[in-house]
Amino acid sequence: MKKILSIFLLASVAVFSAIAQTGPIVKTAYGKLRGVEEDGIKVFKGVPFAQPPVGELRWKAPQPLKPWKGIRAAVEFGPNPMQQNLFGDMMFSTDKMSEDCLYLNIWTPTKTYNEKLPVFIYFNGGGFLCGSGSEPRYAGMTYAKNGVIAITTNYREGIFGFFAHKELSAETDYHGSGNYGFMDQVAAIKWVKENIAAFGGDPDRITIMGESAGSYSVSALMASPLSRDLINQAMGSSGSALSEPWISLEQAEKEGVIFMSRLHGHNISHLRTIPAEEILANAKMTEVPHYNIDGYFMPCQPVEIYKAGQQAQVPCFIGGNNAEMAMNVYMNKENKHGYFLDAIMAATKWTGPGYVDAQLEIVDKYGISLYRDGLEDTYELSSDLFIGYSTWKWINLQSSTSSAPVYRYLYCHPRPPMVNEGLEAGLAGGVKEKDSSDKLTQKPLGAVHSADIEYQMGNLDTNKVFAWTKDDYAVSETFMKFSLNFIKTGNPNGTGLPQWKPVNGELTPPIMIIDLKSYLEISPYIEERYQLLDKTKNNKQK
Repeated sequence: MKKILSIFLLASVAVFSAIAQTGPIVKTAYGKLRGVEEDGIKVFKGVPFAQPPVGELRWKAPQPLKPWKGIRAAVEFGPNPMQQNLFGDMMFSTDKMSEDCLYLNIWTPTKTYNEKLPVFIYFNGGGFLCGSGSEPRYAGMTYAKNGVIAITTNYREGIFGFFAHKELSAETDYHGSGNYGFMDQVAAIKWVKENIAAFGGDPDRITIMGESAGSYSVSALMASPLSRDLINQAMGSSGSALSEPWISLEQAEKEGVIFMSRLHGHNISHLRTIPAEEILANAKMTEVPHYNIDGYFMPCQPVEIYKAGQQAQVPCFIGGNNAEMAMNVYMNKENKHGYFLDAIMAATKWTGPGYVDAQLEIVDKYGISLYRDGLEDTYELSSDLFIGYSTWKWINLQSSTSSAPVYRYLYCHPRPPMVNEGLEAGLAGGVKEKDSSDKLTQKPLGAVHSADIEYQMGNLDTNKVFAWTKDDYAVSETFMKFSLNFIKTGNPNGTGLPQWKPVNGELTPPIMIIDLKSYLEISPYIEERYQLLDKTKNNKQK
């Protein structure tokens, strides 16, 4: 019996080995990769695009990949970046987490490897603190089935991606530090530019895309001299790098001194010997990290680069959601009465000197009464203050300083109820248990932050949390077609779809409302409220 079992096990191993040795093989500039074929699509997972940023390479710009011999298996996602669980059940396709995280994933429909297919690179959201290219909602299978090479990629996050310090600045020839997460994104684009032809792609048809932190990244990559000439089109959802000034390198280095004390390090050399898990635990970084004017990735304020028209002059497809954030996030949690006056004062503190007059002007424009109980119908203002204004600023500057078309949308379709009625949505796609004691909780009145991702990517089936309906699939089909058309042609218009117009040169920019019934809207009210927020911001910054 033991002999029979041994023979069976040996046979099983042989079969598994044989399977592991099959699959599509592609030769890159660094060596050969073996992927897998799934439903007619060639998939390559866990493809390295830079050296592991560990040991002496911790807190350094990504270093060029070293070639390997033989055939490297590319059948599993690389480890997720080091991160805390900040957004509930953010789902991943691997449970591995490591500082060694610089890997990307490729879905290609190539048959001959010579088609010169359009290429699409997605940067994940998560506040630059968490998230990964392994998240199922970003998977590129659906796009690949529609003729596009889809790529997701990791980048360093949190303390590993955005730590600046004088000692680190002294190590570089540009005398700056920090912004490593952005540099990882640049390295990923460069790797794609150099190697994607081997996968059947066209290195001159690269579209970059992101949501939230990923959208912020796209706008920054368009401004950076390291990347702006590498991309051909850009897409962004919810956010940009243009609404708040980046801090100076000097300020970032001062913050680095504080972090070093938290990390219990004597100097940078010592910090590089501390295990990544210990670094993550001691950093206690739970707020969006600061990015700085390092003189390398970002030579000056991104908004000034856009104003001068020095950003990438490429077609853009940019938008956001209509209910990104509820006003209750601005409320004092000790105040359970829900008085809106408290919230508006907290939310509009950015208005600076003369804030009372500015606040009154803002709430009047949004048609809101200051003295009221409850927070109903305040989603427009809270969403704009959270991230809507940032998105508008990008659209406004890009369209006014570039002749390339800019297409603008507002996604409005709410997700259906959750399968588990005891749960509710958290920020960035996470899920949390309902808190019945929180009287400030608001029922979503539209598409909340990150709700658009699965719809746009055609990946509703990857998320088992929600009870999707035929209406959800219909909306997804429309949103996906708009996106695919843009990736392929630089124009979202297509047969059987509502017709778009770019916003360039329009006094009142047209907005494609994406919902169960999509349509192009021209709304002076929407434009006027962003112009007002822009005025108050500029007054403060002066």
